[in-house]
Amino acid sequence: MTIHSEPTQAPSHTLKSPKKHFAQSLIASALTLGLVTNSAQAVQDATPDAAKLAAQVEQKVIEWRRDLHQHPELSNREFRTSKVIEKHLKSLGLEVQSGVAHTGVVAILKGGKPGPLIAIRADMDALPVTEVVDVPFASKATDTYRGQTVGVMHACGHDTHVAMLMGVAENLTKVKESLAGDVMFIFQPAEEGAPDGEEGGAELMLKEGLFSKRKPDQVFGMHVTSSMPSGMIGVRSGPAMASEDSFTIKVKGRQTHGSRPWVGIDPIVAAAQIITNVQTIVSRQVDVTKAPAVVSFGAVNGGIRTNIIPDEVELIGTIRTFDQDMRANIKVRLAEMAELSAKTLGATATTEIQQGYPVMVNNPELVASMRPVLASVVGDKMLIEPGLITGAEDFSYYALQSPGMFFFLGVTPKGTDATTAASNHSPAFYVDESALKVGVEAMTKVALTALQAI
Repeated sequence: MTIHSEPTQAPSHTLKSPKKHFAQSLIASALTLGLVTNSAQAVQDATPDAAKLAAQVEQKVIEWRRDLHQHPELSNREFRTSKVIEKHLKSLGLEVQSGVAHTGVVAILKGGKPGPLIAIRADMDALPVTEVVDVPFASKATDTYRGQTVGVMHACGHDTHVAMLMGVAENLTKVKESLAGDVMFIFQPAEEGAPDGEEGGAELMLKEGLFSKRKPDQVFGMHVTSSMPSGMIGVRSGPAMASEDSFTIKVKGRQTHGSRPWVGIDPIVAAAQIITNVQTIVSRQVDVTKAPAVVSFGAVNGGIRTNIIPDEVELIGTIRTFDQDMRANIKVRLAEMAELSAKTLGATATTEIQQGYPVMVNNPELVASMRPVLASVVGDKMLIEPGLITGAEDFSYYALQSPGMFFFLGVTPKGTDATTAASNHSPAFYVDESALKVGVEAMTKVALTALQAI
């Protein structure tokens, strides 16, 4: 408000009484203040409310989740799932591309103002697990996996990931004019690993050019977990989930009768030595103060009769690390240990390592900026920093390309001990659906913050 001084000598007809002038000034001030208040209210009303948006789609998200749960599909076979996703994204008016990395779906939402591109990813595939959870929408599906007929179940919660991202896409589309930037929605197949002899997952999506036209400035992902109570969120800065490499060691000896072992070379004894000696790699040969590591054997195959020493034994296992140098070092040591242990007994050992997912690293700056956002959704007490997770996740490939943040959402119902609840991948894995609204709100608010809409 600009204040003008009264002239010292004014014509008589322009003079106002002090009382009348004061009253008119009050009215003018009130009108001006009213305009300011209304303007502030208009801005506040135009600011997207993530909680309100999440509440509006909550029932849809639950219905989508139940439908997907009842119709699970294995990796690279998510044909029905992709059609459900594609139909919804097209109904929102988004630019949609299907058939990415076999069955993946990608959509672009253009904001009303210029700005960065962010990406949000959900995985789609189910597992070869027979469900035992007693719910009306339990999976009765079966399929063929490695030559065997198996039950199929969303035992890792990917059905919830898809449903929540469909809800987030709807939320952000409603407020797209307020977004300063664009959003890439990634619905990814085969996170659990492509079938034998096939490629798939995040690695194949990137190989096919997912980020080639325009690389996201930030990428976000979320995963439900039974290890936390419903509605709790966990996010860890830096290395958060382990790399994963599989190995196969073939130990060759010379077959002989079990009653005359000195005539042959026993690959079973050599395999036993290898298994024992490999335990010293982590316990004695790598600096575990730098980062933890795991080397585990998962199967020993060899022989068929009690009285026949076989020609060959096969060992298979996994390596988990949180440091790239340590990862490379363990691979070298494993092959050397196998070869030299077998050689001392006259056998030979060859090691093949199948490289899996990289270490999943959350960008520290991004996590620091988004931690208050997540806390505003669930409260400080319900936001935790979980310990290192030796499980692996192919979201790590995206986080190698762009600054990434991957967080966890608890889904174990109140009254159930999360430390003993059936874990992800269990046939008894159970999701408290009230957590889905929390996940939708959290990811919606993260996206709005990244695109300066709030």
